[in-house]
Amino acid sequence: MPLTRYGLPQIVVFPLGIISLMALIFVFFWPAFWLIPLEIILFILLCWLFSFFRDPRRTIIPDEKLLYSPADATITAISLLDDSDSLGSQAGEKVLKISMFLSVFNVHVNRMPCSARIEKVTYRAGKFLNAMAPESSEVNESNDVLIQRLAEPQDRLLVRQITGAIARRIVCEAKEGGEIRQGEPYGMMKFGSRAELYLPAAEGKYEVAVKIGDPVRAGLTPLIRYL
Repeated sequence: MPLTRYGLPQIVVFPLGIISLMALIFVFFWPAFWLIPLEIILFILLCWLFSFFRDPRRTIIPDEKLLYSPADATITAISLLDDSDSLGSQAGEKVLKISMFLSVFNVHVNRMPCSARIEKVTYRAGKFLNAMAPESSEVNESNDVLIQRLAEPQDRLLVRQITGAIARRIVCEAKEGGEIRQGEPYGMMKFGSRAELYLPAAEGKYEVAVKIGDPVRAGLTPLIRYL
C-alpha cells in the first residue's frame, strides 16, 4: 500500500510508539486475561494509521472541461454566496461554493481540480470545531489556495483546506507563481477534515455534476462540467 510523503514524521513516530507499547504490555502483563483484547485493539489502531496515510496510485484522465474533486469526501453543501472577495472578483458577483467532509477513513491527499497557476496561498490559524459544522469553514484553521485555470475559461478558483476536531495540521506544497497539473497532489489534511471549492457563479457556463450526499474521489470525480 503506497504511503504519502506528506505523512512524515507521523508515519514513522506513531507506529513505533504503538509497536513499543504493544511490546511493553506483552512483556510486563502476560498472561493477564485482558492482554489479548488490548493488543488486538492496538493492532487495529496501527493498521488504521497506515491506512490513513495511504496514497493510492490513480490514473488521472486530463479533461479541462471538468473540475475534479480536490479530496476524497462526501458532498455536504452546494450554495451560492455573496463572497466575491474570496476570488478577487468585482463586488456583487456571486460565488458557487461546494463543501465536502472527509472522515478519518477517507484518503486525505488533496489533488488539483484543474491545471492551474497558483496566485496566492493564505494560511489562517483558528479553532478546531467539528468539520461537519458549516461554521467551521469560517473559524477553523484553514489554508486557501487561490488559482487561475490555464485552460479556457481562465477563471479564478479557490480551494480551501480546513482542519476539524481531530485534524490539527495542514500540509500544502503549492507555491505562489508555480503551476500544478490537473489531478496532481499538492498537500493533505491530517486527520478528519473539510475541503471546499469556490468558483464564479455563471448560469449556462457550466453544470454542477454532483449533489449533496454524493461520495467523491480526488482527481477522479467531476464536480463541475463546463458546457
